[in-house]
Amino acid sequence: MNTGENQQGLRQVTDFTRLLSLAVLLLHFYIACHTAFQEWGLTAALTDRVAQHLASMPMFGSSLKASGAALLLLLVSLLGARGKKDEHLRYRTVAAYLMPGLLLYFSSQLLLSVQITAHLAIAYMGTTALGYLLVLAGGTLLSRLLKLRLGQDIFNKENQSFPQEERLLENEYSVNLPAAYILKGKTRRSWINIINPFRALLVIGTPGAGKSYFVIRHVITQHIRKGFAMFLYDFKYDDLTRIAYNALLRHAGSYPVMPKFYLINFDDLSRTHRCNPLDPHTMTDITDATEASRTIMLGLNREWIKKQGDFFVESPINFVTAIIWFLRKYQGGRYCTLPHVIELMQANYPELFALLRTEPEIEVLINPFVSAFEHEAMEQLEGQVASAKISMARLSSPQLYYVLSGNDFTLDLNNPQEPKIICLGNNPQKQQVYGAVLSLYISRAIKLVNQKERLKSSLIFDEFPTIYFNGIDSLIATARSNKVATILAVQDYSQLKKDYGRDQAEVVMNIVGNVISGQVTGETAKQLSERFGRIVQQRESVSVNSSDTSVSRSTQLDAAIPPATIATLSSGEFVGTVADDPQCPIALKTFHATITNNHAAIAREEKAYVPVPAIRKLDSHAVQENYLKVKEEVQAILTTAPT
Repeated sequence: MNTGENQQGLRQVTDFTRLLSLAVLLLHFYIACHTAFQEWGLTAALTDRVAQHLASMPMFGSSLKASGAALLLLLVSLLGARGKKDEHLRYRTVAAYLMPGLLLYFSSQLLLSVQITAHLAIAYMGTTALGYLLVLAGGTLLSRLLKLRLGQDIFNKENQSFPQEERLLENEYSVNLPAAYILKGKTRRSWINIINPFRALLVIGTPGAGKSYFVIRHVITQHIRKGFAMFLYDFKYDDLTRIAYNALLRHAGSYPVMPKFYLINFDDLSRTHRCNPLDPHTMTDITDATEASRTIMLGLNREWIKKQGDFFVESPINFVTAIIWFLRKYQGGRYCTLPHVIELMQANYPELFALLRTEPEIEVLINPFVSAFEHEAMEQLEGQVASAKISMARLSSPQLYYVLSGNDFTLDLNNPQEPKIICLGNNPQKQQVYGAVLSLYISRAIKLVNQKERLKSSLIFDEFPTIYFNGIDSLIATARSNKVATILAVQDYSQLKKDYGRDQAEVVMNIVGNVISGQVTGETAKQLSERFGRIVQQRESVSVNSSDTSVSRSTQLDAAIPPATIATLSSGEFVGTVADDPQCPIALKTFHATITNNHAAIAREEKAYVPVPAIRKLDSHAVQENYLKVKEEVQAILTTAPT
């Protein structure tokens, strides 16, 4: 017990032991240097008789034994020393006293190897005493040394490490990423097992974090190897398209029915298929036209996303809806393509309204525009229609018309009889225009994909905020039962919030089951840190006062992966959490690991890639001819309007 009585008793024992050590040393001096003491007249008969009896003891049998016994008693007395702790005291300071002290203390024995004279006796006793005092001083400092290892892990990395899933859990749908993590200072192998990709996967990371190289490429190759139909949005064409095409060449035997590879690319028309996103056979009612209209208009005017419901936002959408549905009904949808919609919108109001009024199903939609026209409220009418016309006019391009007016394939990519791998290529320099058209492709494809009794399919969207997809939340919520895996890659939550609005961005962040994040900062890092939860971490504190030193150790729940850690991740280092299912529960869902790509194997694989082959030989004359043909067909439609 650390009571006052015990402290006093310990002090008495140490003082006695130290006095005994000093007594042994002095007796050793008297015995070893007796001749010198006689010369100085410092002897007496009684002391000589006592010294003679003590000299017969084994301890005084030799000078080395006697000095060693004195030093041993000194060291024992130092064990109970309790000096005031000094956090600035270092081991090298203590060693600066102890090492010379021990050296002097024992090297003085050399002086006893010759005939002892008065001068040698003084030298021996002085050297030994100095060594003794240095050892005493060093031992006292040693008791004041603060023997704590606080502050060794200045970034608290060891304390924030936690066990992670080390088993490979694979099934017919999973994506498995090999990784390595650190647990209590030791590197261990682990696996990031996305065993249920149908609960959606969100990949987050700033540019250079390694989203495509460490995650997306493995999703593409592993899903193709497991026989998935695929819809791939390649923002930086053709980075991901080449991976998908060559993966299909290697794993074509994984499919019961060999899938066909289709590509949409507006820059190189010799390497693109043609597809009409407004295919009349897939538009069963007017709600399909409404959805297509909303997608294309909000894709062209991203700021409208936050203003949905406003009069001057909904009016252009209704206007485009009316034109789409009119063309869908006109001659069985023969001219139901986006280029025809764009050209028909540019017609004069009298001809256009006369034509649209021939279709009863869109009477409700066009009534506000016709009313404004008949009452000569031209300012209102221009406000309702001009924004739609101006926006859609940006799509008036021979290249776009050529791709959008063809029918090389349909967008039902997970059709069991005709599976497809469809890649949409964007161009970062033209993303505002291309993104709106590609958004329409995506919207129409997902409506066809998200159906029962279809093949398992994977929807991969690189740089998801660069396109507008209305209803991404409902897709994630409902596609799981239809075996549709949704993979979204974004750079930051703020980017998603800017392009989709706060409400939609929050829904996307909160309903995805699997999250893999590289380096992100700010609000994104805080949200992810809260999502990953807390772990028990140890805390230590020390209190030094004039009489004692107290160390306090405790445990508390703290963030498993703090926001600051997420903000400083290296390229290839990811944090996240995975979702499980009842057939394969995962206890350790959260991870903080470095994905271990085989860089040499990937380099060899990419070196062996073959380019996507040219689909057709095409000259500018054919493209221009198609462009003029669309215009002529629209003029022919207008001539049928009643006067």
